Amino acid sequence: HTGRMELSCGVGGSAAAPPGPGPPPAAPAPPMEGEEYESLPSGASLGTHMMAGAVAGIMEHTVMYPVDSVKTRMQSLQPDPKAQYRSVYEALKKIVLTEGFWRPLRGINVTMLGAGPAHAMYFACYEKMKKSLSDTIQHGGNSHLANGIAGSVATLLHDAVMNPAEAVVKQRMQMFNSPYRSVLACVRTVQRTEGLGAFYRSYTTQLTMNVPFQAIHFITYEFMQEQVNPRRDYNPRSHIVSGAVAGAVAAAATTPLDVCKTLLNTQENMALSSVNISGHLSGMVNAFKTVYQLGGVWGYFRGVQARVIYQMPSTAIAWSVYEFFKYFLTKHRLDKRT
Repeated sequence: HTGRMELSCGVGGSAAAPPGPGPPPAAPAPPMEGEEYESLPSGASLGTHMMAGAVAGIMEHTVMYPVDSVKTRMQSLQPDPKAQYRSVYEALKKIVLTEGFWRPLRGINVTMLGAGPAHAMYFACYEKMKKSLSDTIQHGGNSHLANGIAGSVATLLHDAVMNPAEAVVKQRMQMFNSPYRSVLACVRTVQRTEGLGAFYRSYTTQLTMNVPFQAIHFITYEFMQEQVNPRRDYNPRSHIVSGAVAGAVAAAATTPLDVCKTLLNTQENMALSSVNISGHLSGMVNAFKTVYQLGGVWGYFRGVQARVIYQMPSTAIAWSVYEFFKYFLTKHRLDKRT
């Protein structure tokens, strides 16, 4: 993330969302001294997209991970009195002081394991589809429709890899008083008590959130690029600003879906038993009803501040890292040739 970049995503990311699609590469020009960046990546190889995507995904998810932990807790519908926070800063301070310095990083290892391959596939699939669809729809021009479709299909792949790791294991490790000692213990317990299906219980929910997230994220990013970087040069500042704005808008708009997804992932016992739900809550419609019963309309926007604070830097990081590596690796390849 959004998979955000998910930039996820989502570059997901906290989705985390996978990262959104990038600006359309311009037509390749013969490389010259001080060559403009946009003319380089159009020839970037599949390996380059995968490598740049993997680095961007890992960076995005690790740098912002403590804020993501706070977001998961702030979305809890019936938090333990010891885990009620007014702001992201207060939450981080309280967690570190009462539960130990490393507590906000619990579950980061499983996220890093998933983020690399998920983002590598995400970007490779996105770039490939974007190019072939644009050729079909607009004979090589920039087609918003092509970019939207490519981003949506790439999200399916990204979430298939990230969902079990990120959603189920990570979010359970992040909750207050989490009973799991390690990632492995969490995986074993979930599999034993809830079956393998539990790892994909929120996959469709994740997609109902990430596909709109990617659409909004991408349209906003493109719009911002037109405002701040109309020539589409390699301009790190413009990638950072556009990525941050796109991440914030998409994050705020899809918060209700994220709250429902968190409830489905964590299966919060106290919240479910207070509305007389026994067994497991499944399905987006049930999650929507339950959130409303427990928190009314405002329940849908729990953790919105944490989500926007998490998404802005993470989309900015993912975009700038991805664009930089794409530029750097392609330039390196051309330099070797010459």
